[in-house]
Amino acid sequence: MFEKQDLLERLDIQIDWGYYRIKVLRFHLISFDRGHVIDFHNHAEYEFHFIPRGKGIVILEDQTFALSEGMFYLTGPGVVHYQAASSEEAMDELCLHVDIVPIERNECDPWEAAEAEECMEKLRKLPRKPEQDRHGAMACFLEAYQVCDGRYSGYYTSIRQLVLTILMKAVRAYDAGVITTEAPIRNMTAYRYQYAVQYMEANSSSSLTLENVAEKLNISARQLQRTFHQMDAQKPFSKLLEDIRLKSVCKRLEETDLSIEQIAQSEGFANATYLHAVFRKKIGMTPAEYRKSKQFKVETI
Repeated sequence: MFEKQDLLERLDIQIDWGYYRIKVLRFHLISFDRGHVIDFHNHAEYEFHFIPRGKGIVILEDQTFALSEGMFYLTGPGVVHYQAASSEEAMDELCLHVDIVPIERNECDPWEAAEAEECMEKLRKLPRKPEQDRHGAMACFLEAYQVCDGRYSGYYTSIRQLVLTILMKAVRAYDAGVITTEAPIRNMTAYRYQYAVQYMEANSSSSLTLENVAEKLNISARQLQRTFHQMDAQKPFSKLLEDIRLKSVCKRLEETDLSIEQIAQSEGFANATYLHAVFRKKIGMTPAEYRKSKQFKVETI
């Protein structure tokens, strides 16, 4: 990292989060010699300052704070600040400058939008004083350097995610533990039903049982049975599995020249005779008649 201080600064990084666009202006490491001073100044953007080693001071507007390894502070638009390394020890700063602007989006996950809004509101109100990096935001800098330097698969996406993580971990360091935006909660009945159906569709040709599927969901067979009943009382496990298998049979009748016996065996039916009986009862015709009707439609188109 120390040999390639501006490595991340070469990337044009923009992230749309909720109804905000975060544009990374600077993303780098600064090394201060002992006693080095940067006089009072301010920025038009947010700047996250992290101290990976050394010590010094920062004056935020009219208050002076000591800085040491493991601390960070935030300066927002228009916040006047002064920085100096200790006269006894050099100091390094990891700096992330971001411009954050509201944007219009046609569609956005409402939960993402709510969390982004909450984070931005907190950024605007964060106390102007250094804090310990309790949630490990500094480690995100190192990871960003590593993935960028190594050109790992998906490194650009990883760096964008790490920028967001730095923002959120910085906010958390000042959090009092009050959460105003709750994450979405699943309807577990619908979730289990959908997962069970997907699993049954993927494994319909094997000897599936209610117990097999319940085991995959880590629930009891009785719980799964109740789930099926709550979602559709007319379709217990056995009827649903039969419908799934018949759907696969229809597809094979339309798309292949396999015999009825071969299709029956490949789709979980005991034999062609049983398939014939079930198919006629549910579809209103024999498998052979169904295949012929589909072939006739293709020929007449």
